[in-house]
Amino acid sequence: MCLRGIHKLDKPKLTLAQKLRRNEVKMIISNLFEKKKPVISFEIFPPKKEAELQNIDATLQTLATLHPDFISVTFGAGGSSADNRTVKLAQKIKKDYGIEPLVHLTCISNSKEEIKEILGQMESAGLKNVLALRGDVNPNVPAKDDFRYASELVSFIKEQGDFHVSGACYPEVHLEAADEVSDLRNLRKKVDAGAEHLVSQLFFDNNKFYDFLSKVRIAGIDAPVEAGIMPVTNKAQIKRMVTMCGAALPEKFERILERYGENKEALFDAGMVYAVNQIVELISSGVDGIHIFTMNNPVVAGRICEEIKNLI
Repeated sequence: MCLRGIHKLDKPKLTLAQKLRRNEVKMIISNLFEKKKPVISFEIFPPKKEAELQNIDATLQTLATLHPDFISVTFGAGGSSADNRTVKLAQKIKKDYGIEPLVHLTCISNSKEEIKEILGQMESAGLKNVLALRGDVNPNVPAKDDFRYASELVSFIKEQGDFHVSGACYPEVHLEAADEVSDLRNLRKKVDAGAEHLVSQLFFDNNKFYDFLSKVRIAGIDAPVEAGIMPVTNKAQIKRMVTMCGAALPEKFERILERYGENKEALFDAGMVYAVNQIVELISSGVDGIHIFTMNNPVVAGRICEEIKNLI
């Protein structure tokens, strides 16, 4: 008992400067990968209606039980500096839940001045981590000419202040890339421009991710890469995701669709099991991190949290 008391009294106190440095390390998402493996993170999107805020809180409360390393917040197609729900939600995540947010920022529909304004809003809210994306082409929102590629946005953000930038990567090649080699070259440009951490597009075949990761390292890209996993729980969602991102469906997933495609409840369960099995295999294979697209569904988030809580 006496020894424990002595150790407690002798424990050095951190100075204010040391505390600030410790908090800064925690704030920088790329630094997390030096401290633990795998990093676990989730993605949510800002609700379009005030009535959906309650569902967001239910999802966040569920996610908080797993103590994720960060939560990313998407930036809607055609989003603008005047419509800063992404920043507001990110600020809520940090303030109310004590979890570091990763703020998505797309450039295809924003000018440099608009990007500066959003970064200023982030700075005021104490948000330092940005996921820099080109964004999807929206036929209802005219594209602007200030940025053509995400790598240009990465460079621009790094010029604006002390921001820490993440980027996206595509295990099955970006739909608009000429080929796999050019896609890897563009990814290298993004990292060379200042992207410190990469989040992958969703995929359903882990072998495709392992093959991609091997090629990434051969290309001299050493930034940590998180595997993006989306639990697909209904047939329409599967078709939409495959069309949007070009992810291939493995034969075993096709069998699930064939057997349970018309049974909503059974397909939900089968989709959840498939996603959990993907995550378990990825973690056991030593991936840098897992990034889970929750679609703001607290049931999906809760099921995954329950299944993997003892693995991380």
